[in-house]
Amino acid sequence: MLLQAAKFIGAGLATIGLAGAGVGIGTVFGALIIGTSRNPSLKDELFKFAIMGFALTEAIALFSLMMSSRKGRTYITYISYIFQIQTSETHRYYLRT
Repeated sequence: MLLQAAKFIGAGLATIGLAGAGVGIGTVFGALIIGTSRNPSLKDELFKFAIMGFALTEAIALFSLMMSSRKGRTYITYISYIFQIQTSETHRYYLRT
């Protein structure tokens, strides 16, 4: 029972990254509004940068949510396994040449 409680506390602590992502998204669009009000002619270019900032911030939020899930460790193990395979294949390629 104590182990299960510790798992739930750890999952709750892992979701703190979602609050940071919310702050980041607010900062990105707040900066877009300020930039557009200072120089309206750059509206389209600033919007592209804002969407890029939003996407990167949202990716961090999704990564934090994935880590807080019970299967987060499985996902990380799978991702590290994929990178190890690609790295070993790359080393084999360069050793052959």
